[in-house]
Amino acid sequence: MLEIKDLLARFSIILSGEEGKKDVVRKVISETIGVDINSKDIKIKNGTIYLNIKPIYKNEILLKQEKILLKLEESFGKRSPTAIL
Repeated sequence: MLEIKDLLARFSIILSGEEGKKDVVRKVISETIGVDINSKDIKIKNGTIYLNIKPIYKNEILLKQEKILLKLEESFGKRSPTAIL
């Protein structure tokens, strides 16, 4: 069962705008693969996350893409990104 604080956190992320979304993506990627990415290297457009990072990090992210997208879906709800490029 979801608590009210979890629901409010989802709404705050949705309402916070582009920078808030980038921060959530950074946090999830950092937790999943242990690499810190700069916000300026992340672009979200039409439900796709574009990363401007070194290929070795991008490969690691793509290997764990499903896990990352599941965590993002928990944070964003129905408006979560569907792909990482």
